[in-house]
Amino acid sequence: MLCQECQERPATLLFTKVVDGKKTEVHLCQVCAQDKGDTFLSNDASSFSFNNLLAGLLNISPVVQQAKQPQQTEHDQVRCDGCHLTFSQFLKLGKFGCSQCYESFRAQLPPILKRLHSGNKVHQGKVPARVGGTIHVKRKISELRLELKGLIEQEEFEQAATIRDQIRSLEKGMREQRGEHS
Repeated sequence: MLCQECQERPATLLFTKVVDGKKTEVHLCQVCAQDKGDTFLSNDASSFSFNNLLAGLLNISPVVQQAKQPQQTEHDQVRCDGCHLTFSQFLKLGKFGCSQCYESFRAQLPPILKRLHSGNKVHQGKVPARVGGTIHVKRKISELRLELKGLIEQEEFEQAATIRDQIRSLEKGMREQRGEHS
């Protein structure tokens, strides 16, 4: 199939947009897609951009609306020291201006990441199936040790003893799985 824009090169990218149940497909070659800057036209001649999509996702969330500081002028907002991008500009564009933006907007990012990643704010990566059990158990032990430390600091010794026993049980299970004996 030829590119719908230039009618010269083969179409390598397919963009599909569904609005009110109406599906629109646009077939573009790589060159036309780059020239358009990730923008393609739908049947109603309005443009759609992937940056607009991301910005739209950021703006719909009530949590993100709370992250925006109401009634602030652009000079009062948090601004990146590197590229001088403001947080509202980031929300509008859907992308950062430089690598320093991550640090500058650190306080505003958790609700956005939570929304975009189905409630997760921490990336833990994928775990290979063959070693997954061990890794999950090690993570659980680490979490329990942190909890144990907090309970000891709060002098909740009965709960701390229960957590300590859980840690020992998990560690014993790991040793048995490896064929070690205590």
